[in-house]
Amino acid sequence: MNIITTEDLCYEFSKGTAVLKNVNLLVPEGAVYGFLGPNGAGKTTTLRLLLGLLKMQKGNVKIFGSPFAKNRISILKQTGSLIEQPSLYPHLTGSENLDIYRIIHSCTKQRVDDVLKLVKLDDARGKLVKAYSLGMKQRLSIALALLHKPKLLIFDEPTNGLDPQGIIEIRELITSLAKDTGVTVLVSSHNLSEVEKTATHVGIINKGTLLFQGNISELRKMKEKNNKAVVCTSDNNAALEIANRHFEGAEINGEKIMFGADDKSKIAMLNEELVRGGIGVYELSTMKNNLEDLFIELTTKDNADINN
Repeated sequence: MNIITTEDLCYEFSKGTAVLKNVNLLVPEGAVYGFLGPNGAGKTTTLRLLLGLLKMQKGNVKIFGSPFAKNRISILKQTGSLIEQPSLYPHLTGSENLDIYRIIHSCTKQRVDDVLKLVKLDDARGKLVKAYSLGMKQRLSIALALLHKPKLLIFDEPTNGLDPQGIIEIRELITSLAKDTGVTVLVSSHNLSEVEKTATHVGIINKGTLLFQGNISELRKMKEKNNKAVVCTSDNNAALEIANRHFEGAEINGEKIMFGADDKSKIAMLNEELVRGGIGVYELSTMKNNLEDLFIELTTKDNADINN
């Protein structure tokens, strides 16, 4: 079952300037869905539409299998969120901030204790929020989002501006929430390495267009498909002719020949044929793409169809 489904979601802030172009999200139940894209890609706009913070222009949104427009209140009662900067009362303590929202959500006082322990702020419950670090404020905001035991959490760049320790703390918190409570998490980020460490599923958006959607293993397979092999020889022109018999798209790049490295047996055959032909092989290696390279490649293309 998909907790979030969007159908051809479109949005314009001004006439003729599309922010979202037919975005079709599928967020499975229990997933940590990393919503990736550069700044200005359309991530925050999408999340605001999912929460009803922007008026729908075109497309449909279903959450928990129900149309959002007709079930807004019931859906939001089951949803916790943190969009951009946390809204906290700096002159109150962490516990007092939670107590205000506890009354709004009709939660027990015990629930305040529970969420403070979950986000590891139990020892700072009596401290004024204005004395909290940015990481502590982020964790307190997540505690507010968790207070009413939501089935869905939506976080917009929750590690933005944090130091390395704060990033690790938020990452571990998101992972444990999904694992221990079964809550579905949709988290946006522009940092692929962070998402890779937490997400089970990934959506990559750029210039309002969804370029990729699938589980993290599918993204890793794409990375492997894009690995390149490099050979440097005594006669690259002659070697290129031989390489083209085995590899489509082999080309000379500087002093080396580059080609796809998805078939290791063909690489061995190429090496053997080069040596038999009297061509000296100075170097034969593979260049493995990391996910960050793939992300940059996808998001720097004007029109990307990653399924081809």
